Amino acid sequence: MYEQDKAIVQSLVSVAWADGAFEKKEAEMLDALLESFGANEQEAAELRQYAKEKRTLGDIPLTELSFDDRRVLMQHAVILSWVDGAQHDKERQFLTELAATLRIPPEEASTLIAAANERAKKHLDLL
Repeated sequence: MYEQDKAIVQSLVSVAWADGAFEKKEAEMLDALLESFGANEQEAAELRQYAKEKRTLGDIPLTELSFDDRRVLMQHAVILSWVDGAQHDKERQFLTELAATLRIPPEEASTLIAAANERAKKHLDLL
């Protein structure tokens, strides 16, 4: 697994905890991401363990994320916020704070979030 992919997954754990709980659906999405990023068993176990503890914006490994990685993370974060079938106020607020933390300009963040929201809504049955 590449370091930037690990950083994206670690960051998404913070997103999953945004509402104060790491639910089963979020754990399932984490597993799907670990598989898609090619995590080996040791890496997967390490990241599952990492996810057991509440994580915040302060836990995001910014130095491991390139310009492009931050945008990929933002899109994944929006999709993850829909995993339970609805995007809650706390999650929307968290996404705004995430964009600022990732240093994505507000106008660009709005465009990324809107596009990812539309994508997620179209595929809710797959989440």
